[in-house]
Amino acid sequence: MSSTAIETLTLDVPGATLTYDVRGTPTVDGAPPLLLIGQPMDAVGFTTLASHFRDRTVVTYDPRGLGRSVRHDGTDVQTPEQQADDVHRLVAALGGGPVDLFGTSGGAVTALCLSTLFPDEVRTVVAHEPPMLGVLPDADRALAAWERVRAVYDERGWGWGMAAFIAMTSWRGEFPEDFGAQSPDPAAFGMPTEDDGSRDDPLLSDAAAAVVRYRPDVAALSASTVRVVPAAGIESSGTLTWRTTEALAEQLGVELAVFPSNHGGFMGGEYGQTGEPEAFAARLREVLAG
Repeated sequence: MSSTAIETLTLDVPGATLTYDVRGTPTVDGAPPLLLIGQPMDAVGFTTLASHFRDRTVVTYDPRGLGRSVRHDGTDVQTPEQQADDVHRLVAALGGGPVDLFGTSGGAVTALCLSTLFPDEVRTVVAHEPPMLGVLPDADRALAAWERVRAVYDERGWGWGMAAFIAMTSWRGEFPEDFGAQSPDPAAFGMPTEDDGSRDDPLLSDAAAAVVRYRPDVAALSASTVRVVPAAGIESSGTLTWRTTEALAEQLGVELAVFPSNHGGFMGGEYGQTGEPEAFAARLREVLAG
């Protein structure tokens, strides 16, 4: 395939300056722009996936405080409502909605929140493995396990916190009451045991607390014109983000869309992760077509 020109732009929003990328031009059939949203991942993670949609306009962006987007509000806390407002302003800068949205991980939470607050701006949202612990039947135990991950990070540093995070997110099935009481050794995952003193990781710090605690307004989503498609990778089956997605689908009364690969299945080597991007993109195209 020939390369697609990328236009990189900035947008001033309250408390931040966002950087975003626009690929391609409007399609002949009038398909709306496709926004690809992650969190705490920035736009780099969508490089491969975007390359499979050269027949339409694709927009990626770095959420405030991540990648190239600079915060001016003196905090590192990320809330779905604030991020949804940022994307709302981004959609306006693109000329207004409706748009199609593929949101993954925390970006799926942003997409669901945007669809609730600004439903006229969204046509279809594909919510890929949103980590919304509150929708689970074992929500109290899941949230307690998450707090133990954060406590380990606060007490012992990044390596120990990430090892605890991996143990939690790879667990299949409901969490037992004492899950995470014993911290796994980070050396077993090839990660450092030393504490470098930093506590600013956007995934492990309390910056992400509002994301994992977000509860979607199921009634509002069901009543809106937005087509919501909960989606999860087949290799994630039974793990935390498969279960949150499955619970969301059940609450909305819609079918769970199964995708190839895993939580990062759309990646083609970004951040050292390689899924099945070609098959993933084909499935996303199929789902967006309805």
